[in-house]
Amino acid sequence: MRGLYFEEFEIGAEYAHPFTRTVTEMDNVMFTSLTMNLQPLHLDEEFAKKSVHGARVVNSLFTVALIGAFHVPELTMGTTLGNLGYDKIEFPHPVFHGDTLRAETTILDKRESTSRDDSGIVWFEHRGFNQDDTLVCLLHRVGLMAKKQEEEGAR
Repeated sequence: MRGLYFEEFEIGAEYAHPFTRTVTEMDNVMFTSLTMNLQPLHLDEEFAKKSVHGARVVNSLFTVALIGAFHVPELTMGTTLGNLGYDKIEFPHPVFHGDTLRAETTILDKRESTSRDDSGIVWFEHRGFNQDDTLVCLLHRVGLMAKKQEEEGAR
């Protein structure tokens, strides 16, 4: 499956990923190992302290990776030329092991690249929800997206 080309993104369009994902202890352990962290890292201490009844709060960096990855295959696989970064990351509610996450994306804006003819810049808002439809993660991401190339025979 190819992702959407720059021309196909529409400002204001909303996409819901068809799959959900249950967060397991192994997910967090594997993510922690892959990122060379010896223990779960949290983007802020307040988030880390929001453990309820001793439930294990999931590594918030892992949540960013999981929610962001939900959208890459559907929207951008094969058309992403570069991730220009995350503008804003918020965790309005903690994520716990055993939560079932689903994700949505809204296209906030898009603009022609001033430095490259083969691409444009797209602003994404990714939202992650748990099984209770509570917003648990909000990401604003900027990506460099490929433009459609003219076919050889069309010239």
